[in-house]
Amino acid sequence: QVQLVESGGGLVQAGGSLRLSCAASGRTFSSYAMAWFRQAPGKEREFVAAIGWSGGSIYDTDSVKGRFAISRDNALSTMYLQVNNLKPEDTAVYYCAARSGTYQHTTPSEYDYWGQGTQVTVSS
Repeated sequence: QVQLVESGGGLVQAGGSLRLSCAASGRTFSSYAMAWFRQAPGKEREFVAAIGWSGGSIYDTDSVKGRFAISRDNALSTMYLQVNNLKPEDTAVYYCAARSGTYQHTTPSEYDYWGQGTQVTVSS
């Protein structure tokens, strides 16, 4: 089992940047595929990006379009999401998630462990 804690969210103006972090504890971090999801008020949780143990990654290109970058540091048991050129429509609670096995999975039900989320609010 693994425990996940997100941090780094906040209030930022449109065009600004944030670096979200997800700290993991418990079983060996490197054995898990990791992902970021987000959920805006009144909307379903949606996939943002995922990363495998060796750094391979996938993105929801429609919403991200080169503005976000996912990474991980297995030595620190931490995953990151660098978010640039933020837009008001990026406002949401951002969640990190973990699953055993491969990382090419984009639906919430495929992930076993979740953090509590970190709020990102982008003002226009």
